[in-house]
Formats: sequence, C-alpha cells, structure tokens
Amino acid sequence: MTDLPHLPDDDRGGLRMVLAVPLVLLTLIAGFFCWCALTVRPNGPWDDGAYAAIVLSCLLSVSAAAAAAALWLFPWVRRVAGWAWVTPALVVGGVAAVRWAVLDG
Repeated sequence: MTDLPHLPDDDRGGLRMVLAVPLVLLTLIAGFFCWCALTVRPNGPWDDGAYAAIVLSCLLSVSAAAAAAALWLFPWVRRVAGWAWVTPALVVGGVAAVRWAVLDG
C-alpha cells in the first residue's frame, strides 16, 4: 500500500487512535482470558469446575480475538490500522484455541 502525501485535512492519525481503543481493549481481554486458561490447573480428572473454567476462558479469549479480527476486516479499518494492530489478538486467540484443543478432560 502506498502512502498518500500528507494533506492538512488528513485525519488518518486521529482515526488510527480512535480505532486503536477497541482493538487494544479486545486484545487485552483476549490476553487476560488466555492467561486464565493457561494458569488454571485442575486437581485431577474429577475437577469439573477447573475444566469448565478453562473452557470458558478459552471461549472468551477466542471470541475476543475473533471480534478484533472482525473489526479489522472492515476496509476503512485496514486502511489506517495495519497487521501489527491485529496480530497480537490473533496470536493470543490461537494460543487459547490450542489450549482448548489439548484440554485433557
């Protein structure tokens, strides 16, 4: 993508800051729930509460990452926010999805 010359009425900098808020919040939410999913340890195969907490944390992490990716799919968002804005959310969501997939319970 080529950069357009800077125009005095160009508001892409302000728009980038406005779009950064939901992308960063969704990434932080996904990261928190991924951290929860990775740190909860069941006491044994009978610990259904811990397994449910892990599954819920993974679900919420993947959902928040998917919401960030869905927001980024809008063309006007992609125009001002590059891959670097959505990649952390996708990585965290991927980690949570792997944790969910290898859950032994």
